[in-house]
Amino acid sequence: MNQKVLFFLVCAAAVFTVRLEAAFIIISSNAAPRIEFGAERLVEAFKFIGENATIVRSEENIMPGPRVWLNQPRVLKAGREGFVVERNDKNGLAIRFADESGALYGSLELAKRIREKGGWSLFPKFSDKPAMTLRGTCVGMQKTYILPGRKVYEYPYTPELFPWFYDKTLWREYLDSLVANRMNTLYLWNGHPFASLVKLKDYPEAVEVSPEVFAQNVEMFRWLTTECDRRGIWLVQMFYNIFLPKPLAEKHGVPTQLAAPTPLASDYTRKSIAEFVKQYPNVGLMVCLGEALQGTENQINWATNTILPGVLDGMKAAGLKEQPPVVIRTHAMNPEAIMPACFTVYSNLFTETKYNGESLTTYEPRGKAAETHRNMAKLGPHLVNVHILANLEPFRYGATEFIRKSMLASRDRLGASGLHLYPLAYWNWPYSPDIANPPLKQWERDWIWFEAWARYAWNPDVSAAEDRAYWTGRLADFYGCDTNAAGKILDAYNDAGEVAPMLIRRFGITEGNRQTLSLGMTLDQLVNPKKYGAIEELWLSQAPPGERLDEYVRKEWNKEPHVGETPSTGMAQIWESSSRAVAAIDSARTGVTRNRQEFDRLRNDIHCIQAMFSNYNYKTAAAIQVLRYAYSGRLDELADAEERLQRSYQQFRLLVDLTGKTYRLANSMQTSHRKIPFVGAASGVGTNYHWTQVLPLYEKELRDFQTNIARLKAGERVNLFGTNAPVKLNEANPEIAEPK
Repeated sequence: MNQKVLFFLVCAAAVFTVRLEAAFIIISSNAAPRIEFGAERLVEAFKFIGENATIVRSEENIMPGPRVWLNQPRVLKAGREGFVVERNDKNGLAIRFADESGALYGSLELAKRIREKGGWSLFPKFSDKPAMTLRGTCVGMQKTYILPGRKVYEYPYTPELFPWFYDKTLWREYLDSLVANRMNTLYLWNGHPFASLVKLKDYPEAVEVSPEVFAQNVEMFRWLTTECDRRGIWLVQMFYNIFLPKPLAEKHGVPTQLAAPTPLASDYTRKSIAEFVKQYPNVGLMVCLGEALQGTENQINWATNTILPGVLDGMKAAGLKEQPPVVIRTHAMNPEAIMPACFTVYSNLFTETKYNGESLTTYEPRGKAAETHRNMAKLGPHLVNVHILANLEPFRYGATEFIRKSMLASRDRLGASGLHLYPLAYWNWPYSPDIANPPLKQWERDWIWFEAWARYAWNPDVSAAEDRAYWTGRLADFYGCDTNAAGKILDAYNDAGEVAPMLIRRFGITEGNRQTLSLGMTLDQLVNPKKYGAIEELWLSQAPPGERLDEYVRKEWNKEPHVGETPSTGMAQIWESSSRAVAAIDSARTGVTRNRQEFDRLRNDIHCIQAMFSNYNYKTAAAIQVLRYAYSGRLDELADAEERLQRSYQQFRLLVDLTGKTYRLANSMQTSHRKIPFVGAASGVGTNYHWTQVLPLYEKELRDFQTNIARLKAGERVNLFGTNAPVKLNEANPEIAEPK
């Protein structure tokens, strides 16, 4: 036989032998679901690189071959959810861990490295553990509108309202994305879920769904709990207070939402919570004491005499030996007064406070908001809640530098030990606001949003150079471009990410979800923000030191020194950031070879953000001239204001052109709670949620302003502004507005 042919056959046989030699993933006979899940992911990783792998529960009677041990003695020093992966003297790797989640994350990290390296034999020892204890996202079991005959947050769990809730394939996709990002918590938000999930013999009328739907809900909830647990995810059901099921309320002639406890409400709610804990012992609870329920004494009473005793009752009925964790929101209450009382009744409590209210405004909360975070962190484990994101809607957001600074501040200066993250279009889950067929899933469209927060909740201490290399690598892979183009995309994300936070903190009426930043503001709202409900305390708690428009103009007029971030310096900074973002994203375009449609959507978003800024830039310039007119009385100030208002309108027209064929909506909550710039419909249908709908209102604003200037020149006494109805804040809940 030819020696070359013989050599080739020997080599081929050797390769074939290696291919046939299976890797064995060894787990214990009673391995937890999380360990089994991690082992399955390792098998998939081996298959990805063309190798066979098998999960076994014993080393007896298995063929020789490489091994991964997931049944080793636990290493407590690895820390909660921590792991150590190291070689041993038995031709394999051992994943050591302190708990099942550590085994899961060690398996996932090893699987990731096997895929990236195309093999596994040369890995050095490595270890990791999270910085934050709880890292999770939320899903809103809520709608963009209020149901007929109902109030806000009242949404039974039904296939008609939430068809996606019953889609197990969709859930698996989302849960897989969470575990890939090492998220360990999932919150379901609803006003009163108990009426869809538990039955009480004392209150048979309290179930709000049909028997068939109730059975579906129970099966689905238990399935979801199991699927979450396999992935190391703690499922948490959120609810508000005091809410009653509609049929129960109608039978007893009481409202569905109560501002104070009653014997009926307390008895029903305590029994509902107890039954929930009994039926779903592995599901957590998160309670919002405030909103409908008002007053510190009422809230203390309700928490300590109804809610927490209900959890203890359910714990006893379920035979639980340890208290299930309970999360209490500090929203719409006095947490410094209420939480100490709660800890006297129940010890396993987490607290949660909104990070920047209902927007993303600054790297680090200030004032009373920061004080609340720190005070709660002293009492026990505390979560920061990145909530609603009203000022970011509806555009993509991937400012990794902003996010990293926020997580560092959360841990180091606020004392937080957990993250509770909202999606960018909360009320519209699971689909994004983009016009697309099929609709874009939020966790796919906003992958960088979820991944960035998760990455820094796990470890915010990564070096700048390492971090940039990571993100350019991810973007290069996603868009099929070189690292130079990927770096430009990353720069565009980071520069564009500064625009909305600065606009809302310098000019916004509120950081709450009653303002849609991308729809602009009227001239009157910029000139007279307090008339429309702006509260200085809210603004000061979210903005770095600086000046608002009226203060800035007064100091300019009086030639007084300015302090901190001013409208002038802010606009200059935003101009530079938005211009750099547009230049960067445009220059990256030719290098993109993969996911081109998504890149074009991202590029359009960057241009939208610049147009949004330009609209604000010219309109705030017009507002400055109007405010100067109040000091000077000179009509030429108003002539300048008119010219700037025209330019602002032109930029808004550009924004209409950019969004008309790309977005279905500008805000994901379309009820009358949306007040700024224009009030939404009470039904939430058809009014003021798209740029095309508010464009005529800005046309009228410009015409009215021009008419009023002409009348002033003619010597008449006129109001410079149109007839926009101002709003006032609800004193009990400053983020919900009411008409004056």
